[in-house]
This record gives sequence, C-alpha cells and structure tokens, in this order.
Amino acid sequence: MAATSAAAEVDAEARSILERAAASSFPSLHAVHHLLSVGVCVRCIFRFFGAFSYAAPCLSLTASVLHSFLEEHDDSAKSGSCSCLSKDEAYCSICFGVLLPTCYQDDGVEPLRIVSPIDDVTSIISEAVQREGHQVDEFSLEISLPAVIAANDRAIRLYMKEKYGSANWFDEKIFSQQTMSVKEALRILLVPSVEKQMNVKHGNNSFRIRLTYTHDEGSQKLLRLLPNDRGRKRKTESRDGSSKRGSTDDDKKILSESDAFINKTLEGIQDQEFRSLFQLPPEKVLEPCHLVISCQRSPIYIGGRYLKLSRNVSQSCWIIDDERMGEASVEEIIGESVRAICKGDGYKFHAAGREDIDVRMLGSGRPFLVEVLNVRSIPSATEVQQIADKINDSEKKHVRVRNLKLVGSEIWTMMREGEAEKQKQYAALIWTSRPLTDDDLHNISLIKDMAGTYIKEFVHGDLGRTHPSVGVMLSCRAEILQLDVTDVKMDFLQ
Repeated sequence: MAATSAAAEVDAEARSILERAAASSFPSLHAVHHLLSVGVCVRCIFRFFGAFSYAAPCLSLTASVLHSFLEEHDDSAKSGSCSCLSKDEAYCSICFGVLLPTCYQDDGVEPLRIVSPIDDVTSIISEAVQREGHQVDEFSLEISLPAVIAANDRAIRLYMKEKYGSANWFDEKIFSQQTMSVKEALRILLVPSVEKQMNVKHGNNSFRIRLTYTHDEGSQKLLRLLPNDRGRKRKTESRDGSSKRGSTDDDKKILSESDAFINKTLEGIQDQEFRSLFQLPPEKVLEPCHLVISCQRSPIYIGGRYLKLSRNVSQSCWIIDDERMGEASVEEIIGESVRAICKGDGYKFHAAGREDIDVRMLGSGRPFLVEVLNVRSIPSATEVQQIADKINDSEKKHVRVRNLKLVGSEIWTMMREGEAEKQKQYAALIWTSRPLTDDDLHNISLIKDMAGTYIKEFVHGDLGRTHPSVGVMLSCRAEILQLDVTDVKMDFLQ
C-alpha cells in the first residue's frame, strides 16, 4: 500500500511539472513530440525551453511519461508505433546521454551500462576522490564536453528554426535566451548530489573535481565534416613526408586538441554555412560518452628560513652527467619532507636568493617557500612542526629550518619583490699575499656605500673586472678561503 502511495506521489509530481511547463514555457506540443522522435532526451527538451531548473530533479520524467502526457493533449502522439518510443540503443542526439546520465567510465571503474540516476555518477566521483586519498572540505566542479555536443545542440536549434520558424509560438530570440547549455545543465544536476554524497560544499576552487567527457567517434566524424582548410586531421609525419600511426595515447591527445580546435572553428561558421556542412537533425547516437574523473588541488605553500651548515650541500639539486655534485641539496632535504607529510604529487622550491655549494647559510637563515603540488591533505600546525623536527633532528645535520609555517601564495610574490632589495651580511676567511696591519683594517672599515657585487668577486677582484676590491684597497693579492652568509634581512618569514 505504501509503495502504491509513493508511486502515485511520483506520478503526481511529474504531471504537475508537465502541466506547469505546458502552460508557460513549452511551445506547440507537436514540436515537443517531434523533438522526442528525432532522439532528443527529455532533459534536453526541458533545457531548450527554459524549464530545466525545476524539471530536472524529477527522475520520473522519462520519455514514456512525456509521451503519455502528449498523447492526452496532442493527436500526433497517439500513434502506437510512434518513433519516439523506439526500443533501440540510441542515446540523446544532443547530450549523448550525459544528462540522463549514461556514460562509460575509464581507469578501471565499472562502466554504467544502463540509464541510471545522477547519484550513480556522484558515487563514482566520490569513489575517485577517496581512491586518490584527498581530504576535502569544499570543491569546485569543472566539466569538459566533446565539441560534438555543442555542434549537435546547434544543429537541433537550426532544425527547429527551419521547421517551426514561421509558427506563431516560435520566437528565435526568446528561444536562444531560454536555452541552457548542456554543461550548465549537468552542473545543476551534479553539484547538489555531490554535496550530499561527500558532505562538502561547492564553491571553493582550491580543490577542483574535473569531469572530462569524450566521444572519439563523434569527434572524428565532426572533424571530417569541417572544411578542408580548417578541419584537416593532424598527422604525425616522418621526415620523408609519409604519415605514421601514433600510439593510442597520441590519438587521444590529438582528439582532445581537435575538440578545442573544433569549438573555435564552429564559432566562426555562420548559420548558412553550418546548414550546408551538417546533417539537420543530427543522426542518432549509438555510443555514450566516456568519462574520466581527475582531482586537482591548487598548490599550497610551506615557508620559513633555512640554515645550511655544510659546505658540501647545494641549494638546489645539482647533477652533471648523471653525477651528483655534493652530498645532498637543501631543496631535496626540505622539499621531500614537506611533500611526504602533505602527500603531494610534487613540489617546487623557492628561495630568496642563493648561496654557492661551499658557502654556509648561518644566522637567522634564508627565507624560502616550498610550493607543494596537488596535496591530499592540508597539514595542521602540529604536522608542520613534525616536518621541522624531522629535518632538524636528522643525523647528518646538513640543514636546519626555522619558523616553518603554512602561508598564503601572496608570500611568494612578496619574496620575489623583496629579493632585489634584501640586505645580506657575510663572514669570510681571507688569505692575503702579505701580513695585514691595524692600519689596513682601519682603512677598509672606513669605506661606506659601495655598489652591490658578488662578495667573492669583491675580495679577489675577478681578474680586475670588479673595482674596487679588497686586493686593490690593500695593494696586494687577496683570495677568499671560506665564506658564510650570516644574515638575510627581509621583513617576512622571520
């Protein structure tokens, strides 16, 4: 009894939506029926005529339900052998089943083999996020659709204009304004379901879920329909000019690039030319789209100051002819420790200037940032301290860090802008070709406001290219034996 009551409520909801649409947004019911007969799905019909936002959530609005409603109000829909109720395996001739939704899923996830509720797709999205190990508080949704969907959408609109352009109810301007894109319609369907499934809010674009729908056959056919000078298929050519077949990945890349090319090309084609190139209405679609789900978080930044205590550690990874220079690098020691805690795909190391491999960085340390790519979790203050402890407690004591913290991306800009104005302080061990007197040291200390230069060149003169130099001022040969940076004066990451 309860099941019967629930079914009645669903039927009542569907009928209420259809009656509301028929009274306000819908054109001639005959035109609606004709759209069904040429393979346009129910959701695309509602999308065309401005009723999608209130009709889409009703899962009981199927082609058969719409046809039954039309039978009651339109004589043209009363034929028992109506083509709009065909039992073949065709998908929507506009959205290719994306809005129903029906798709095949790559990357080892079981494909959706039948028309299924939107929640089935959001379950796959949620599984993909969990499989990647992402910690998610908010998300943004990015959708990429094959160009053939936009082409078929335009083909149906032009077909409707040709068939019903002279009808009293048809207004091309209103028709165009009411039409919602497939991408926006899919977003309206998916976002609330993803929010509910994952218990997170939509809006923050620092964590992006990207849905990439592709349709290789449709894209290839569409590419061949374009004029030769704009739609010629790209080929991989050998030096003798003969074409050669690439790998499957290469083919997919070419198709992806082609979709972007096709979209741009279609925008430049006028309606009259479009009609001459494309079939109106488009042919039935027998294969759904393939869907690939990827997750990407915007980079996060861990900043602080580092001290380099070894004269055999470079700042960045330094390898020449497959041979490492020095024992290690500051970049790897800090970057790998940060990446491991954050579970990132990779990292980039940024520092406010640099020192040579044989120069120690002492004192307050040099400001640095680690830009961590696509992290699975945002580290807490406790986890950031664990990173610092791991580095500072290392047995080799090559590198230490100070004031390690999670910072915003604006610090990167501040560091770049402030780098040219930073002041550095050095301590150097210098050899001279003669003993120095107190007067020598006094005379050197009197020199003020010298132009900036590399400290090593300031000592030895760089074969006379740097003037003045310590050697010139002392009238003797001077060579630097050891050098330490004892302070980098910048106002942040203190």
